[in-house]
Amino acid sequence: MTKVIDISKEIEKFAPKFLMEDYDNVGLMVGDENKEVKKVLLALDCTNEVIKEATRFNCDLIITHHPLLFKRPKNIIKGDLIGDKVIALVKDDIALYSCHTNLDSAKNGINETIVKILGFNSNIIIEPNESENYKDVGIGRLVKLDEEILLCDIIKIVKKNLNIENMRIVRGSEKVKVLAIINGSGQDLFYKAKSLGADCIITGDTTYHFASDFKEMKISIIDAGHFSTEYLVFLKTLEFLKEKFKSVEFIASEKCKDPYDFV
Repeated sequence: MTKVIDISKEIEKFAPKFLMEDYDNVGLMVGDENKEVKKVLLALDCTNEVIKEATRFNCDLIITHHPLLFKRPKNIIKGDLIGDKVIALVKDDIALYSCHTNLDSAKNGINETIVKILGFNSNIIIEPNESENYKDVGIGRLVKLDEEILLCDIIKIVKKNLNIENMRIVRGSEKVKVLAIINGSGQDLFYKAKSLGADCIITGDTTYHFASDFKEMKISIIDAGHFSTEYLVFLKTLEFLKEKFKSVEFIASEKCKDPYDFV
């Protein structure tokens, strides 16, 4: 019999909690760690639609990348977005577990996985995380290409491999030799990537002033979106759970969608 705690321990062996960033919150958000698990729903976010989906499939556990509870709430009440979600989870006896920046940083975690999905290799970490003397972990990866690649070709690779139709592009340099890849919101590491020689950055959630400044500095940005740089990669990263818990059914959420529409 597999319990919530068994799956939690396996995730934390792969991506220890101490790898999370200071602002983050990971682990069991809601539920009983001793609850038996037969079905798990995987989603980027714990939205109301995802909870309904988990209920419809009779899932015992939802595993998300983004935590439902970033900060300790003052109360859990009906009529409040987070309160309604927690109440629904408790009512339907669904546990919720989140693995966020610890999974980003981990060896073979989301940052490494997106590099592989895009068809590149990297052994350079942009922001190393040396907590507890762990090696080869951290946020962001730097790819040094053997030969220059045109920016338009990098764009085609990202679109194809991440299954994206539309992206925001900042054309700093039309030729790329050093590529920085940071899943999700990577803007805080832009200047570190620049200092390491990056002339193109793939990430999501860029803002106007960063885009303007980096364009002037001749550094290209491929803003593929927060959702698109994480959900597919999150599912790929957690495939090890299927091998470990073969009696448990893992379901990729179909209700987990990018909140942005492109029109």
